[in-house]
Amino acid sequence: MKKLCLAALMLFALVPDFWAQQDPHYTQYMYNMNVINPAYAGSKENLSFGLLYRKQWVNIDGAPETFTFSGSTPAGKNVGIGLSLISDRIGPVNEQNAYADFSYTLNLGGEHRLALGLKAGATFQRVGLFSDIAQTLPVPTDDAFSEDTNNVYLNIGSGFFYYTNKYYVAFSVPNILKANHLDFNGVKYGTETQHFFLTGGYVFDLNPNLKFKPFTMIKGAFNSPTTFDVNTNFLFNERFELGASYRMDESVGAMVNFAITPSLRIGYAYDHIISDLNTATTSSHEIIMLFDLNFPKKISRSPRYF
Repeated sequence: MKKLCLAALMLFALVPDFWAQQDPHYTQYMYNMNVINPAYAGSKENLSFGLLYRKQWVNIDGAPETFTFSGSTPAGKNVGIGLSLISDRIGPVNEQNAYADFSYTLNLGGEHRLALGLKAGATFQRVGLFSDIAQTLPVPTDDAFSEDTNNVYLNIGSGFFYYTNKYYVAFSVPNILKANHLDFNGVKYGTETQHFFLTGGYVFDLNPNLKFKPFTMIKGAFNSPTTFDVNTNFLFNERFELGASYRMDESVGAMVNFAITPSLRIGYAYDHIISDLNTATTSSHEIIMLFDLNFPKKISRSPRYF
């Protein structure tokens, strides 16, 4: 753990884009949408909650570990609101994020809708320069590691979400403002850059009891390489879902989820590492739980499967 903490800080300091590239990964992002896109808030007809836990790069001490809570609901005609809480830890860096979402939906005719969203919140960050790193250094009295740092960063984000009952396309930039995560003697390290997320999906009815659901996500930073995910899911009898995933040059995986009740669904995703990291770790794991609280409505739209 100590060696990895030092290595993490060195990467943090020496590679300006390191922090930006370590935003949390989600394999089951299609069920965690309002965390990355505020326009998704309120797009379903019910009060929706989601809990997700991800352990990335198993067997590497200090590897990313993420827990998220998200919730959203309609809040009036064409208006949706949401909340997302994210706890993310990598090496000596521990972040707690709290964001509120607001969306407004335009009815484009028929089942076509366009939602526009705004996100605002704060990141509470602690870097264990002294508690996690100082004792591992040849000179533990180095001034740069004399105390832990605690900072709060405000941020805003925006996005759009175009959808019907069968498909969707969405684009978002959840963190628009830049922030310097370390600033020592006027030298700034780990400057966070804006990330964008382009997502899309379609639902094919193969027969009355089987649906095919391909999804994709393109993720990038405006000054860093772009990556993409491709997922293919099969939904059986609207209860059991089985799928596969591919993340460019990083992992292949499988996912499964099951509707325990019409309102409660639990899922699991396994990523097999195919990057150079596979000499140190072979896998990442992700667990998700989704809960919907339905509201009585006189008229209900056709069911959505994303």
